[in-house]
Amino acid sequence: MRVLIDACVLYPTVMRELVLGVARKGLFAPRWSARILEEWARAAAKLGPAQEVVARGEIVTVQAAFPGAEVPVPDTAERQFWLPDAADRHVLAAAVLGSCDAIMTLNAKDFPRNVLQEEGLLRVDPDTFLRGLWEADPGAVSQVAEGVLAEARRLSGDDWTIRALMKKARLPRLGKALVSGGAGGAVRSA
Repeated sequence: MRVLIDACVLYPTVMRELVLGVARKGLFAPRWSARILEEWARAAAKLGPAQEVVARGEIVTVQAAFPGAEVPVPDTAERQFWLPDAADRHVLAAAVLGSCDAIMTLNAKDFPRNVLQEEGLLRVDPDTFLRGLWEADPGAVSQVAEGVLAEARRLSGDDWTIRALMKKARLPRLGKALVSGGAGGAVRSA
């Protein structure tokens, strides 16, 4: 499954690390445009110049990890699409040009399902999408979550639980699944 990832999913670190972590496991093929990556960098810049530098470094790393993920979108391509927020048309254009099956976003109101269906696309939110991947392969998703949890603990110095970290990352359904386990998929720190 090819999924176009919106900037609002790439910018929060924990969410991005989980989404891209499961992509590294081969559970789906991520896609984005150069403009989406630039939006990520600009969002980080709002926290200061140092954060923009960090984000740009992370972007280079992500581009290297997924060399075929970036979809070229000519400036004229987005004009043929309609969305409630004209600034999001490039996301739809990238999804169509990248032969994607879905757009992953937190921004449901600006990506109406009926408009996306006309283009053969689904809209998925990260929590529901990751929960579905966990149901299909709990071991792989749990392994990624354990790594993200360990890194969050290391970077913050806080003793996060998986449930609290997922809740903060706006992934509560995934957090509940990870704690409840089943089929070998429990992360041991509720």
